Amino acid sequence: MNTSEQRGLVMAEHKISTKLLRHRLNQGLRFLFIALTIAFILVPILLLFKISVSAPQDILTQHPPFLIKNFTWNHWKKVLAAGHIWVPLWKSTVVATFVAVLGVLIAAPAAYVISRLPRNIKYGVLLAIFSTRMFPEVGIALPISVTFVRWGLVDTNLGLVLAHLIKVLPLMAWIMTGTFDSIPKDLEQAALVDGCDKGQALLKVVLPLSMAGMAAGSILCWLESWNEFTYAVYLCLAESTLPIKTYYYVRRGNWFESAAYAVFLTIPVMIVTFVLQNYLKSDYLSGALKY
Repeated sequence: MNTSEQRGLVMAEHKISTKLLRHRLNQGLRFLFIALTIAFILVPILLLFKISVSAPQDILTQHPPFLIKNFTWNHWKKVLAAGHIWVPLWKSTVVATFVAVLGVLIAAPAAYVISRLPRNIKYGVLLAIFSTRMFPEVGIALPISVTFVRWGLVDTNLGLVLAHLIKVLPLMAWIMTGTFDSIPKDLEQAALVDGCDKGQALLKVVLPLSMAGMAAGSILCWLESWNEFTYAVYLCLAESTLPIKTYYYVRRGNWFESAAYAVFLTIPVMIVTFVLQNYLKSDYLSGALKY
């Protein structure tokens, strides 16, 4: 082998090693970014759980330990013994579930019509729908609460559901419009050719294909309603939701019982997200991002 061939072989090996080093470096940076993101999300939850099951002397100190040193269920027992958590838990669950179901029933037909409009008109309609989210919720909640007082809807689940629908319907319509856009129109036309009318094509072809998008949108609406605070402050007087109860405990200055309440607020969200996580895929929401 002559010198030029050896030099070319050395340069080729150098390029391969450089490319491999760059690939490993990219993998390391990607892994580091994922690890930091997971830590950023999970560490506050772990600290919250730690406060709820730690003795006061482990928290109310100048240098509290990161891990749980003196484990105790006393704060949880006090919260459960007080008996004030089950009514807010039930109220939040009922309201969030009805908001998710009604959000699908109301937004899905409208989103189907919007998805079949011309592109320019479709964009304008979606922009008009989302323009309602430009106003602060505090400014909207006050006139809504005044109106609901006249209608007798204050301190009722129906009033809270209607108020939450104002917040979640634009989000649901946006997601469902992208879902229906991802379904080819040729499938509807093929169903019409096979003898189906418009309603049958919608029920037998479009609706089954859009079930995953509906599930993903309903989950997001459920979570949005579950964590909602502003409307609940105005519309809940006698029976509060879990976020309001947590806020009341924070105002009272009892950190440990507030942490226990916050954990109760987080557990149903984790369960719902874990059970239905297969529906929360980017493919189901990607159609809503192409406007």
